[in-house]
Amino acid sequence: MKLISWNVNGLRACLKKGFEDTFNQLDADVFCIQETKMQPGQADFAPEGYTEYINSAEKKGYSGTLIYTRVKPLNAWNGIGVEAHSHEGRAITLEFEDYYLVNVYVPNSQNELARIDYRMQWEDDLRAYLEDLDSKKPVILCGDLNVAHEDIDLKNPGPNRGAAGFSDQERGKLNELLAAGFTDSFRYLYPDATGMYSWWSMRFRARERNAGWRIDYFLVSDRLAPQIKKAEILMDVQGSDHCPVLLEL
Repeated sequence: MKLISWNVNGLRACLKKGFEDTFNQLDADVFCIQETKMQPGQADFAPEGYTEYINSAEKKGYSGTLIYTRVKPLNAWNGIGVEAHSHEGRAITLEFEDYYLVNVYVPNSQNELARIDYRMQWEDDLRAYLEDLDSKKPVILCGDLNVAHEDIDLKNPGPNRGAAGFSDQERGKLNELLAAGFTDSFRYLYPDATGMYSWWSMRFRARERNAGWRIDYFLVSDRLAPQIKKAEILMDVQGSDHCPVLLEL
């Protein structure tokens, strides 16, 4: 089974930059998207053989998640079961026979950590939600988690320490999630790999210089870890300020 996750930074914009060709070339069984920035029906894209599940933000042109899947799930729903988090289109869950798939776009803590309190509440509620699912069957979590976990997950850890996406609070919450029974699929296969990033700032020729951050992930329930066949960061794929990440089980 091949899964792709990609923050496209606006699906309608990405469609003008070769998204359809990339989608077809990657040939995933399940393709998860974050930051769609659209409402249902606004993108002219309906890949044959896939079923679409979408969760749009109430605010137009903002946030949003989407999944295209070849395998029809048993059930599908939006959100993480907490009303306070149900307005920004940040999560979709598909239940399959043997596992749950959760696609998330984690809130950004913003400049000066202006939204850190909300972010911390989201993290606690997401972890509780995933633990509940995990008690029933294994979970695959993917998406833009908006945090670089360790120093090797960004080019310039020193000057970014404490900033949004690399604050002690956010990194600590990812530690808590992993400790709750989840495995970072990329680090499972490549514990010491450096220079592997999934997001680059639009400024300062960051992508050209590979001054990036690894903030897009596939996490799996620990008991699924032995089934990880591939976990890759597709750094050559253009079309967004993020690149896709891949998981094969």
